[in-house]
Amino acid sequence: MFLKGWSLSGWLKRRTLARNPVDPALWDRVRERLPILDGLSPDEDRYLLDSCVLFLQSKHLTALEGVELDDESRLFLAAQAQLPLLALGDLNWYQGFHEIILYGDDFISPQRHRDASGIEHEWDGEHSGEAWLQGPVILAWPGVLSSGGWEAYNLVIHELAHKLDMLNGDANGLPPLHNDMRIADWASAMQSAFDDLNSQLDADPDAETAIDPYAAENPAEFFAVTSEYFFSAPDLLVEAYPQVYAQLKAFYRQDPLARLTALQANNPVYSTPTNVQG
Repeated sequence: MFLKGWSLSGWLKRRTLARNPVDPALWDRVRERLPILDGLSPDEDRYLLDSCVLFLQSKHLTALEGVELDDESRLFLAAQAQLPLLALGDLNWYQGFHEIILYGDDFISPQRHRDASGIEHEWDGEHSGEAWLQGPVILAWPGVLSSGGWEAYNLVIHELAHKLDMLNGDANGLPPLHNDMRIADWASAMQSAFDDLNSQLDADPDAETAIDPYAAENPAEFFAVTSEYFFSAPDLLVEAYPQVYAQLKAFYRQDPLARLTALQANNPVYSTPTNVQG
């Protein structure tokens, strides 16, 4: 059962959906490109499609040189953006930004960091995605197109997880938790796993860690990366950090591992998730 609470009033939601119908054949093509949506129930599928329509009416997609956006591409992006909110219901989870900027390739972004001694460092970094506090989400289109499979990678979910994190202010790895969740439980699970990952990399910077070592950068990146794994490689995440999976399951109110396990039981193509293309 889904939580209600769209920022749009009920009548405006219905009017928006009525005025922006989606051809079922178009939605089928999008679904075929997104294996991480496999296993959703018919009700979840219908709810997700409605969510995509409302999302695309509320956010402006700015396509820069090298990006061609058609209806299928827009839905492809929206479905990945809305999957984390599938059981949360409120479009206001993505409040604070109105635009997604799409680059044709990775982009250069000025970076600034103040170290422990107070010295400020500045450099230009190459990025495939960024989320700005009270600003837009920026995505490299090749990264978007490479997302959507059970492959431990999803640029869209990663960057929008930062936006969820920022709902409490600066990104710090603590999004607003539900009333039935305890901050102490969240902090314990996340900090323990974050420390473990950093410990492995301190011992061997080239260690083959169970999840992307970028998660060790800071708590905000840890939340974004583990959210990415939660939806695109739940089996890897639960094996490495079961308590993190449990907290994300409580936060997103979904169980992607159960969906993947059911798919694996019924179709051998899912037995090796990294072979499923997005």
